[in-house]
Amino acid sequence: MSIHPPGLGEVGRRRFAAVLFDLDGTLIDSTSAVVGSWHLWALERGLPGMPIEIPHGVPARQVLAGLVPAEEIESAFARIEALEIGQLDGITVLPGAVDALAAVPADRAAIVTSGTPPLVRARLGVTGLPAPPLVITPDDVPRGKPDPAPYRLAAERLGLDPRDCLVVEDAGAGLTSGRAAGCTTLALTTTHTAGELVHYAPDALIGCLADVRLEVVDGAVRVVPAG
Repeated sequence: MSIHPPGLGEVGRRRFAAVLFDLDGTLIDSTSAVVGSWHLWALERGLPGMPIEIPHGVPARQVLAGLVPAEEIESAFARIEALEIGQLDGITVLPGAVDALAAVPADRAAIVTSGTPPLVRARLGVTGLPAPPLVITPDDVPRGKPDPAPYRLAAERLGLDPRDCLVVEDAGAGLTSGRAAGCTTLALTTTHTAGELVHYAPDALIGCLADVRLEVVDGAVRVVPAG
């Protein structure tokens, strides 16, 4: 489907059992740290075609599979992870993120990220973001985003049907993952334009989490315009 003009549409009339949040680009702004780390790694390796294009929201090992020989993926991954953990300056909480997390009961929320557990801990620690107990990383699934496995697992661990869950994402890989898992998808234009995101057929499209308010009514989560 295409979303024009952007807005909540049918999502604003739905009720959800849980909200599954992406992390980077959805709850926190880490773009400069990610880009800087990958470009430094590429310079260290002398890769041609700088700057390299990094598929946003895809686990590092899956990205590296297209950049280095198979036998070098693990060493390259270890270096990338170390660089990203070392670049925490400037990582901030995105508008509306704290309020959105606070509005959803802890047993009805999850973070589903392509970041590794050490990287997630580092970024949550530096931002002070109050994360829900359930955090799904690439270590938990055989294949990360855009595969549906991460969001399916999040719903399963919450004891819910994915069709009753809302996925909040900023990137095509995550929107594809959430949609394929059977979830409803809410896209944010925090790292990509609306024109880029409509290609992934989100069910709704807004600027950032500050544009909406999450509220619990009769045990279900609804999304309403802020204000």
